[in-house]
Amino acid sequence: MTEANDRLPLSLTVPEPDVRPGGQPDFSHVRIPQAGEIRRPAIDEDPENMRDLAFGIIRVLDRDGNAVGPWAGSLSPEELRDGLRHMMTLRAYDARMLVAQRQGKTSFYMQHLGEEAVSCAFQRVLNKGDMNFPTYRQAGLLVAAGYPLVKMMCQVYSNDGDSARGRQLPVFYSSKENGFFSISGNLATQYVQAVGWAMASAIMRDTKIAAAWIGDGSTAESDFHAALVFASTYKAPVVLNIVNNQWAISTFQGIARGGSGTFAARGHGFGIPALRVDGNDYLAVHAAGAWAAERARRNLGPTVVEYVTYRAAGHSTSDDPSGYRPKQESEAWPLGDPILRLKGYLIAIGEWSEERHVQAEAEIADTVVRAQKEAEAIGTLQSGRRPSPKDMFEDVYAEMPPHLVEQRQQAGY
Repeated sequence: MTEANDRLPLSLTVPEPDVRPGGQPDFSHVRIPQAGEIRRPAIDEDPENMRDLAFGIIRVLDRDGNAVGPWAGSLSPEELRDGLRHMMTLRAYDARMLVAQRQGKTSFYMQHLGEEAVSCAFQRVLNKGDMNFPTYRQAGLLVAAGYPLVKMMCQVYSNDGDSARGRQLPVFYSSKENGFFSISGNLATQYVQAVGWAMASAIMRDTKIAAAWIGDGSTAESDFHAALVFASTYKAPVVLNIVNNQWAISTFQGIARGGSGTFAARGHGFGIPALRVDGNDYLAVHAAGAWAAERARRNLGPTVVEYVTYRAAGHSTSDDPSGYRPKQESEAWPLGDPILRLKGYLIAIGEWSEERHVQAEAEIADTVVRAQKEAEAIGTLQSGRRPSPKDMFEDVYAEMPPHLVEQRQQAGY
């Protein structure tokens, strides 16, 4: 035993991103397998035999715009054209709402720039009645489900057309009919809720599955681990999605990942099969999501799916990313732009063209502008019709308790 004065003082290690503002972005440490390189296991493969899939990246589209490998071929050209339009619509919607926030028409907004493929493609693997438990960056689930843009905008404006009646932050959408559970700003809580919902579906002998959504940063929350315990123990019919967009607000993903090689690998400690997917590859997202959803439907239990992507915009309209990462970092991201990649593939197979793309951009822009005018005619943060303050007392209790009745009366309602 060494003497106390001979020992080195204890210390902690604080992970640091490779590059800070002013530096040169470098993603050379990110190993990106060739498209088609990652094997596709059988739906019922034992999780112990597929641990390798948590460390590669499932990719379908190669750099020449070809769809290759065992994960290719799950979608028809028509379905892919729809997917391209969904992503383009989400990006156009984002652009209009960002400007609206800067104009003071809403207090807050969060973009999906660079992440459109994750939610837009995953929505297409779900059946009617399945339920998403999303974060605030999965509006593509609604867009791809055909949810009206006007209703989404009314929620952002908190006007009289807002289905949440002004009781949620902007972009905290909710639609039971479209399988979109109410968003919680306290991230990670929805992971436990998703597993519980999936367990309830199984208890009732239903056929509906759940999809949980979380960002890389929130996997450090205790709710994330509790959800995996219950999902693993009871083999809940749920897909446990992790969107690794590299940044948790201003904190790089290494802080939350800890000593784990990847976020997907965290599933191994719970005996849950895990996939790691190119989140900017629409075809790969769909194929991996369909595999995981089918596993849940066959009573084979949960799957952890990590989507490797990049948050090209700021965390929100309240954030300036130039304060913690190089301005040109998004341009250096090696997995590219999801819209351009799918567009290139459709052109390569003769199912799209530059002319059709320009026309589609114009049509989508017109649709979004018309929806915005309709929503703003109802009201914005600055003017127009707003929900009544009495709505804050509704939809909480089946029978309103006396103290709330009294408060509502004191408020003049």
